[in-house]
Amino acid sequence: MLGKTAGGLFWMFRYLERSENTARLIDAGHRIALTKSGAGNNEWTSILATSGARPAFDAKYDAHYGPDVVDFLLRDRDNPSSVLSVITAARDNARMVRTALTREVWEAVNECYLVLKDALARKVPDRDLPHVLGTIRQRSAFVRGALHGTMLRNDIYDFARIGTFIERADNTARILDVKYYVLLPSAHFVGTSLDNVQWETILRSVSAESAYRHTYGPDIGPSEIAEFLILDGRLPRSLAFCAGKIGDNLGYLREQYGTHLPCHDTAEAVCTRMRASTIQMVFDGGLHEFLQDFLRFNGMLGQQIEQDYRFYG
Repeated sequence: MLGKTAGGLFWMFRYLERSENTARLIDAGHRIALTKSGAGNNEWTSILATSGARPAFDAKYDAHYGPDVVDFLLRDRDNPSSVLSVITAARDNARMVRTALTREVWEAVNECYLVLKDALARKVPDRDLPHVLGTIRQRSAFVRGALHGTMLRNDIYDFARIGTFIERADNTARILDVKYYVLLPSAHFVGTSLDNVQWETILRSVSAESAYRHTYGPDIGPSEIAEFLILDGRLPRSLAFCAGKIGDNLGYLREQYGTHLPCHDTAEAVCTRMRASTIQMVFDGGLHEFLQDFLRFNGMLGQQIEQDYRFYG
């Protein structure tokens, strides 16, 4: 496969995943804002920082006012990671690799673009926000369904899946890091009902609430939630699951192409670290530090994949 085609598939599915993740991040911020009695906007500051959009936002706005943050993350063309921006980029990449896609996948991507372009044509009122965020998640799921149901399991599929899981791992780590490092108003709130509500909100933001209760029962425990979202290889949005899938798909590429590349070693190092970790080890070393290390290695892996498979060569 040409490197440019591989890159188009990789980034098409990164952008689609990013659109859904941004919607999940906004939903988490919105729910956490509703649990706080104060009038501060700290939760929206943390959401901007997590999304990587704070510098661009601060260049345009003077304060982190919730409705402005939501609008910036959903539909502002000045934000290259806004939902509207990344959905447009995903469709552009899909058009570039159109011959590599089934008709069903192309139509799902094109319809995703058209539906969300209409939904985000104007500022979203607060009362409509849950519906719009749900639509964003749903449209991304439709594309994944078309991919799973109609695509041959070959290198095309592998690059699409690698892009998905690189982006998803990045998002889960960032959501966890925001909760631990920024969202609590004070260390005095650790273990309180407010703390538990915010942890439960994090579970909801990654669609893991039912799975968590099935695994751990009705009680919300920060340590158990962190273990579930970081180390449980059964949860589709856990760091361990994402790292494993990236490793699997890179392994399939290695077999198809008959070449062992530096990205295979990087992916194996990430998987090995996840397998060797316990949640006690993570907390002993610092959850924030663990997540920052993971984000750094995940970013390095994405860049190494681009280099090894010559996306821009």
